[in-house]
Amino acid sequence: MGSSFSCCVSQQVEEGLSSSDSSWRIFTYKELHIATNGFSDEKKLGEGGFGSVYFGKTSDGLQIAVKKLKSMNSKAEMEFAVEVEVLGRVRHKNLLGLRGYCADADQRLIVYDYMPNLSLLSHLHGQYATDVKLDWKRRMRIAIGSAEGLVYLHHEVSPHIIHRDVKASNVLLNSNFEPLVADFGFAKLIPEGVSHMTTRVKGTLGYLAPEYAMWGKVSESCDVYSFGILLLELVTGRKPIERIPGGVRRTITEWAEPLIANGKFKDLVDPKLAGNFDEIQLKRTIHVASLCVQSEPVSRPKMKEVAELLKGYEIKGSGIGNAMKMRLKSVKYEENLMALDQTSDEDDGKYDESSAYGVFGAINLQNMADPYKRISGDRRGKRG
Repeated sequence: MGSSFSCCVSQQVEEGLSSSDSSWRIFTYKELHIATNGFSDEKKLGEGGFGSVYFGKTSDGLQIAVKKLKSMNSKAEMEFAVEVEVLGRVRHKNLLGLRGYCADADQRLIVYDYMPNLSLLSHLHGQYATDVKLDWKRRMRIAIGSAEGLVYLHHEVSPHIIHRDVKASNVLLNSNFEPLVADFGFAKLIPEGVSHMTTRVKGTLGYLAPEYAMWGKVSESCDVYSFGILLLELVTGRKPIERIPGGVRRTITEWAEPLIANGKFKDLVDPKLAGNFDEIQLKRTIHVASLCVQSEPVSRPKMKEVAELLKGYEIKGSGIGNAMKMRLKSVKYEENLMALDQTSDEDDGKYDESSAYGVFGAINLQNMADPYKRISGDRRGKRG
């Protein structure tokens, strides 16, 4: 990558960050090379389409995670700049903030604090799944903490931020199993007064809201839908998409729908918990998840309401949360969408975290009525 372009990107990143903020700094490539032992395989924490993440330790003893981007083109440069800018903006105990970055020559690296308990994915489906370190209380703390992180993005920071990739592998866990929502590479900053944007679809199949997967319409409500899937995953221990006998793929909502309709809430709970859960909290969480995954975006609650409901509060004047009668109507992805899923349920129980259920680039489908055109004539939308 040319040095002039590198300079421009570095300048763009720095302009998006507060100069008075001393919690992050610019690293040299040499520093990070030494910290990760030359980016050795022994230090590698994970790998994906974006590149690799390595564990490192700085000269002053700070434990860090370093994301080393693989390809450098204009698109990758922009995603790098967006993630660094968003990370530099956010300050919340449940969001993974920026420790620093490196933009030397053709190298792009982002530095975070290292999370010793890795991700929620690791504990639900990955290397720690059989250890059952996530008891019911921890799962509820993770649900509420993650919700509060998204409340900050949607309602408290300006401009508001849509995460666009809420999923188990992007919820990291610190030494106390407190959650930090991470990975803002797909994030969108939403200007004041804009209800939604039409954009290229990015994210993870199984978590994608139907209007986003089929129309590219992204809004805060898409994060709400993804969070609803995450809640179901936390309670049940199941993957968002799983392969059942005959090679058929089934979503978690398709599996949960009849159990919820028949009030069989206990049958939803992760068997690894061995019956150790709070029944009132279970019903409450399933109720919130059912609200979040409604097919129509206007029927879903705001993240503020989601967080309050999870804590046991009623939302005055809204009618939300006053009745515990639940109904979940699952949304079935079209076959050509499901074909993109890369989930593998092999007999050996191994799970490749880097696959993250199959990240894909763009989808161009029009098999669903555009909900925003019916609601507002599409007057407040924006392309981006």
